[in-house]
Amino acid sequence: QVQLVESGGGLVLPGGSLTLSCTVSGGPFGSYSMAWFRQAPGKEREFVAAAAWNHDYTNYADSVKGRFTVSRDNAKNAVYLDMTNLQRDDTAVYYCAGRTGGTRLRALQYDFWGQGTQVTVSS
Repeated sequence: QVQLVESGGGLVLPGGSLTLSCTVSGGPFGSYSMAWFRQAPGKEREFVAAAAWNHDYTNYADSVKGRFTVSRDNAKNAVYLDMTNLQRDDTAVYYCAGRTGGTRLRALQYDFWGQGTQVTVSS
C-alpha cells in the first residue's frame, strides 16, 4: 500500500517562504510522477506543481510560476515544494499526490494522496 506523508506547513508572513516535503513508501517511487495540489476553504482542489518520474519535466500553475519550485530526490523517496514570496491567496491545505506515468493537471488523475498540510499566510 502506497503511503504519502506531507510535512513542513505552518504560519508564515506575507512575503515569507516555506518548504513542504512529502515522503513516499510502499511503492516504486522512481516510477511515479509526483504533484502538489492545494485546497482553500470553499474552493476546489487545484493543481500547483508537478515533477515527472524521469526528473526531466516539471510544470506549474500560472499563479505560482517564478515563486514555487518542485523537486524530487529519488534516493530519499521524497518530493519537495519550495515556496517563496508567499501571499495570502496561497493559504490552503497542500496535498502531495502521485501517479504512475506522466504528470497530469487534474486531481482525479492521481492515484495516491497524502493527508495534507496546512499553509497559512497571514500577518
